[in-house]
Amino acid sequence: MNQASLSALIWSVADLLRGDYKQSEYGRVILPFTVLRRLDCVLEPTKKAVLAEFEAKTKAGLNPEPFLLRKAGNKSFFNASPLDLPRLLGDQDHIRQNLYAYVQGFSPEARDIFERFDFYTQVERLAKADLLFLVTEKFANIDLHPDTVDNAQMGLVFEELIRKFAEISNETAGEHFTPREVIRLMVNLIFIEDDDVLAPGNAVVRTIYDPTAGTGGMLSVSAEHLLLHNPDARLTLYGQELNDESYAICKADMLIRGQDVGNMVAGNTLSEDGHSGRKFDYMLSNPPFGVEWKKVEKVVRKEHEEKGFDGRFGPGLPRVSDGSMLFLMHLIAKMRPAVDGGSRFGIVLNGSPLFTGGAGSGESEIRRYVLENDLVEAIIGLPTDMFYNTGIATYVWIISNKKPADRKGYLQLIDAGSFWQKMRKSLGSKRKQMSDEHIATITRLFGDFAEAEQATVFDAAGKEVSRQVIAAAEFAPEPPEGGKVKIAPIARIFKNEDFGYTTLTVERPLRDDQGKLVLGQKGKLKGKPQPDSSLRDTENVPLGEDIKAYFKREVLPHASDAWIDEAKSKVGYEIPFNRHFYVFEPPRDLHTIDEELKGVSARIMAMLGELAE
Repeated sequence: MNQASLSALIWSVADLLRGDYKQSEYGRVILPFTVLRRLDCVLEPTKKAVLAEFEAKTKAGLNPEPFLLRKAGNKSFFNASPLDLPRLLGDQDHIRQNLYAYVQGFSPEARDIFERFDFYTQVERLAKADLLFLVTEKFANIDLHPDTVDNAQMGLVFEELIRKFAEISNETAGEHFTPREVIRLMVNLIFIEDDDVLAPGNAVVRTIYDPTAGTGGMLSVSAEHLLLHNPDARLTLYGQELNDESYAICKADMLIRGQDVGNMVAGNTLSEDGHSGRKFDYMLSNPPFGVEWKKVEKVVRKEHEEKGFDGRFGPGLPRVSDGSMLFLMHLIAKMRPAVDGGSRFGIVLNGSPLFTGGAGSGESEIRRYVLENDLVEAIIGLPTDMFYNTGIATYVWIISNKKPADRKGYLQLIDAGSFWQKMRKSLGSKRKQMSDEHIATITRLFGDFAEAEQATVFDAAGKEVSRQVIAAAEFAPEPPEGGKVKIAPIARIFKNEDFGYTTLTVERPLRDDQGKLVLGQKGKLKGKPQPDSSLRDTENVPLGEDIKAYFKREVLPHASDAWIDEAKSKVGYEIPFNRHFYVFEPPRDLHTIDEELKGVSARIMAMLGELAE
């Protein structure tokens, strides 16, 4: 059974709840019961051995916990109750009490999951509505054993359930998880340059962290990717998540994987750093797009003002309406120092962090910091309509403090906006997906660190025939007879300083009613022309250009009395991504347009003639 069929089967429990629960409340029942059944099935093969060990060690007066963990298959949880969901069905009259006893039989970390779900409240409510037995029976008959549903498939099932609940609750599903193909792309990019980690036989130990962990999708895919390439490598997973339900699912997944669930922290990452002082080898994050940080503003500003660069937000603070760049700085603060091996991370951001804010603003200062410190390896523009809750343009930033020698001082931009295929069925706002081939092509473009173009071939009727990626110096393919080939850049390389500029404040003199210059009367301004604020202007000069030469060439010919107020000059940075991939298409000639209009007019007249008959 695939994850779509399985999630539909689980979702069918909603038919029992309808009437006693609002649609927006279905998740409060279905999610914890799904987790419970998953844990139930995971522990089933070792159930007898665990119970026997529990009895023996209890009689011997020993703490049974470490022994039970070993008997449970070296997992980080166990259940010492003789009950499970199928056995609960044998005593319908006492199912509420027995269900409580079963959950209490879990080890403390597993019990915490159900407390996060506020599970007991739902049990009472189901019992009161005479639904507890029916719901338990439904889940007891769903097979979620790992041999039937592996961890990757189970993660997709959870994500599909959350998406359904978010849609009917009119909530934001994208706050909980990221499309798996985007995660696979990001994982490819952060590991691609580390041969020692990916090479089979190297028993390396690495850490990876997600400050917006959601249900743990990014961490899970990372672990699976590394295991696939190097079974001897060990990846320790760390995360933090604000939403209790997502955190509970993430924690359950980590328990099943045998990860230390103490590495998963609940709470707001921006105001309560759950991993203070810790550094990581790799990191991944998809923070919420365009979400304000007003609730944590006081704490964040305090850290910025009091700790500066000794804290997480030294470079500056973005506007309160969008906190995504705070997560960017948080991750930079978590990078392992280059002398200790360095770090690389990927973060998904919307378009505003590329250009929002002029010179001197918080956003510009953050961009200035990452570019002047040579931290940005690449920015990849994704197709629109890739995420479940928004159709806007999104970008993957790859940040590293261990750039290879050929990348030092440079930034690669990759336009992957055309790398998509249409989904058979839309999921919320998600209408497009990347294929394995698309992911491989983008990964290769990043790994090659070379400029490239995309050649799109059209036939004589204007229909697309083929696409292929070619090196910037290669010859384009020949078009078919009457057709054409369109060449567009998809990978470009720039120096970091190419994105910097100096904003000059250009002043012009104030004049009185007679047109005479108004001069200063006191201090340093005495005898000097006073600026006219109504004539004040600004000019942005690229960092590599001589300011005096620019001023002489671009300003003085138009305003010979102008001067630069050097005290107001500011350095800024912006990354105008789309501008660097714009391809000018000349307008069609007037004769062709005129012929088309004549044809359209003739068809309209013919149709009107048919109506008149």
